[in-house]
Amino acid sequence: MSKMIDPFWEAVSSFGVDQVFVLPEWIRKKVEEDQAAIPEGIPGKMALMKKNLAGCMKCDLGSTRKNIVFGEGNPEAGILVVGEGPGATEDETGRPFVGRSGKLLDKIFASIDLDREKLFIANIVKCRPPNNRTPSAGESETCSKFLKQQIEIMKPGIIIALGASAARILLETRTGIGLLRGEFHSYMDTPVLVTYHPAALLRSPALKRPVWEDMKKLKSFMDEAGLPREPGEK
Repeated sequence: MSKMIDPFWEAVSSFGVDQVFVLPEWIRKKVEEDQAAIPEGIPGKMALMKKNLAGCMKCDLGSTRKNIVFGEGNPEAGILVVGEGPGATEDETGRPFVGRSGKLLDKIFASIDLDREKLFIANIVKCRPPNNRTPSAGESETCSKFLKQQIEIMKPGIIIALGASAARILLETRTGIGLLRGEFHSYMDTPVLVTYHPAALLRSPALKRPVWEDMKKLKSFMDEAGLPREPGEK
């Protein structure tokens, strides 16, 4: 009875190869385990990114922070809110927008039936600039790469840029926020709505009216785009 020849090995032999190195079983299993450990889905990829960012020292802000403020909320919802950077309370807690500005922001979004379970909040920089100063150009450039990675993972249906710093980095523009707000812009084909940072409203209550107008535009857009998304929806 003739011996059956595996077509693969027959093809290999046709190239004059009579010996093939085979990985030891323990290496093969390790490779399979590593591949299985790669997270699937948006929450898993975001969790892995957050883990990899721990201890980041890619700019000078790393030497003065207490906590990295990665972001918070529902990364699958399709609504991304971007601010400038963490403040003192955020640095203490590791959570974004939990001080006075954050409480006001929660009230603003509640007026259009949004909360942190229906959006994701992040910042241009993930570490607090000393004395709450504006992040330097180098700090923003370095850290915004992580924000862009988050955007690539989440693929949001809308980005809300809070304040001039967020608008400047996302839209690569020096145009003032007064001229940018009220219209939709684009970041990598994702619609961007610019509005005033809640800290500006605390300083100038007169800005509440234009922010409310922006929120009405956001609400209309969400209704038309089917946002926020349901879990697993793209």
